[in-house]
Order: sequence, then structure tokens, then C-alpha cells
Amino acid sequence: MLKRADLELAEGKRLEPQAGEVTIRVGYVGLCGTDLHVYHGNMDHRVCPPGVIGHEMSGVIEAVGNDVEGFAAGERVVVRPLDYCGDCPACSAGHSHICHNLKFMGIDTAGALQSYWTVKARTLHKLPANVDLRRGALVEPLAVACHDVARARVAAGEKVVVLGGGPIGQLIALVARARGADVLISEPTAVRRAYAANAGFATFDPATGDLAAHVMDWTGTKGADVVFEVAGVQATVSAMTDIAAVRGRICMVAIHSTKPQVDLFRFFWRELELVGARVYEAVDFDAAIALIASGQVDVDALITSVHPIDQVQAAFETLDSPDPGMKTLLECEA
Repeated sequence: MLKRADLELAEGKRLEPQAGEVTIRVGYVGLCGTDLHVYHGNMDHRVCPPGVIGHEMSGVIEAVGNDVEGFAAGERVVVRPLDYCGDCPACSAGHSHICHNLKFMGIDTAGALQSYWTVKARTLHKLPANVDLRRGALVEPLAVACHDVARARVAAGEKVVVLGGGPIGQLIALVARARGADVLISEPTAVRRAYAANAGFATFDPATGDLAAHVMDWTGTKGADVVFEVAGVQATVSAMTDIAAVRGRICMVAIHSTKPQVDLFRFFWRELELVGARVYEAVDFDAAIALIASGQVDVDALITSVHPIDQVQAAFETLDSPDPGMKTLLECEA
């Protein structure tokens, strides 16, 4: 198994771009929960040593292959790290982001945690002049949140509860607020509640009180119009049906390692709606970039530590600590 001791920095080989490809000089790479699963050896069936991980990134185009249009050397970009087949039923229906044969770059194939990364040009999105590379590394997780909020059809004036105040939960709250929603974040960890409170969100500690009663009071006995389940534990699955309003919408964001028990009677009784949300589409990357560029979403406060790439071990130890902060970045340029 791939253990933590097997994580190392090594000399790589720069791949020249072929037709339809570009080579990117990587600027920053963000670390996330998926990378932590790899670090612990829980994804050995997909990541084989000496695999290169990392998928939240920003960088500058270094070289362009033949047949690439619309991109040039020197442009700052981010990568939408999904390699789809284009032929399966999902792709044919316009849902290539959940392709039946999808390869997630940085897990199933080589990722961004290297000085130069060669990828298909179809995965690129340009960064505007006022979005620097540090902020650009937050585009990918913000695109996750944009997709989640779009799937849940959040509208202005709605009451939204986010169950789980980690980085994705915080980003969902920011995007929902940008759409005009009123947001409450339920999170048992004091540090994460503090981040949410500093960002101006209502918070609740489910370990010390009755979340359902609190939400009913917060919404005037109606319940939440939209609930995001981001924590991935049975307690939040149970809570999501308890706090949803009549005909409320629940968006399942978290990945569950075991099958949770769901209160289907509550779905029947209140005519609830459950939607799944996996990764993102191109429009979600465009939306994320626009939110950062316009200042509607401030991602700077979420960047809590930045390490040079030669401190990759220290970066993962930060991510794996009791206080991982929000976003750890690795700077890949010398």
C-alpha cells in the first residue's frame, strides 16, 4: 500500500505537448481531502506509485502543441481535471463530467504536483488579469461549490443550511450567499465555526444543541429551503431530512464510505427532493472564475498555509493534523 513514508520529491520528465495539448508551468497546487485519502493509502486501487497527485492548480502556459486554438504561451490558466471519453451514454447526453469512463487527473492519471504538467487543451480555463495564481488555485474547489449550488437551484431569499464547515462547505456557503440566500453553517469544530462566523455566516454547534429545533427557530418554523450534506456521516444524513422544509431540496455533496440510513418516510411526508452533485462542468469553472474576479467571493481568507514544493511532507502533515486550517497550497515554481 501507498503509505505516508512513500511520499517523496523526485526528478521528473517534462513531456512535450502533442497535438491538442499544452504544457503548463505549474504555479500553485491546493491540497484537499481526496489528496489526504491518497496520502493514507486509501486509494491505492487508483493511484499507483510513482504516481503524481494534485488537481487543484494554477499555472502559466509554457508550450502549445499543434491544433491548439485559443491558447498561447504566457497565458495564466487553470485545469478542469476531467478526462472523458466522449462516446459513452453520459457524454452523448452532454454530461461528460460524469462520463462512464471518466479519468480524474491527479488520481487516475498524472496530476499537477510537478513543475511542468502536460494536459489536453480542452481542459483549460483562462484566468483574468485580476485573479493571481494563488487565488487561481482555489478555482477548482470553488467550481465544486458552484456545481453544488446550481444542482440545488438555490435562489435569492432562500434559507440554506450547510451541514459541514470544511473548505467545500465554506465555499458552498459563499456561493449560495452570492446568489442572495441566507446561510447557516452547522459544524462541530470550533475553528471552522470561527472561519464561518468571520465570513459573516450564522453558525451552530450540533454537538451542544438540537439542530432541528434551532433551524426551525431560524426559519420561523418553516425549515430550510435547501440543505447541503457535506460532512459524510450518519448524523448529518439524519439531520438533513429533519431540517428540510416542505418540498425542500437536499443536495448530497459528501462521499460516503458506507451506505447511510436515510429517512424515506420524511421524503414522502414532506415531498422532499434529493439531488446528487459530483465534480463540475465547464460552466462551473467559468462561474467560479467570475465570482473571484468580481470580488463576490473572497477566497484569500481560506488560504491558511503555503509551502514550497520541497516541503510537501510538511504540507501533508499540516493537512493531516488536528488543525489543518482551510486551504494548504504548495508553490511549485522555484
